[in-house]
Amino acid sequence: MDLTTRNNILTIVLAILIVILAYFLYRSIVDPYQEVIQEQQMVERERHRLELVRDVLVQYRNRTGNFPPTEGGLDSLIVFLRTDSLMVARGDSLFRFLPPSTFSPDSIIYSPRPPHNRFEYTLNDTIRPRLYLLENPGTGDRIGDLQRTTMLNAPNWN
Repeated sequence: MDLTTRNNILTIVLAILIVILAYFLYRSIVDPYQEVIQEQQMVERERHRLELVRDVLVQYRNRTGNFPPTEGGLDSLIVFLRTDSLMVARGDSLFRFLPPSTFSPDSIIYSPRPPHNRFEYTLNDTIRPRLYLLENPGTGDRIGDLQRTTMLNAPNWN
């Protein structure tokens, strides 16, 4: 094999190697960044879902005069969304889920992140005004407080 042919083969092999290594370098930079973006989107969807439950709690209090009790409180919100005439007529426009999810009264009290933990709701009815705490057990995000009235309907991530 002469020198020119050997140099041409070596050039082609090195060019292919450079392209392959550049691809792996690109993937090593982009893949972790995509995971961070997906995690941020999931946190946004979870927080939005908590805010929707808060909005349903406020609507429930406005229509019935009180927040639901701690025991079965979130289940009573589902019943409220299914039976109240205003919620049946306009619930899907009042409580829009972030894509890719669609509005469903049954799924409003569950986190969109797998394994779809159920939100936790606690009512403090020993003081006035009545206070509630709505928590996402998977992340520690919460809305409200059981002791401080200034935190009524306020999320902890703002």
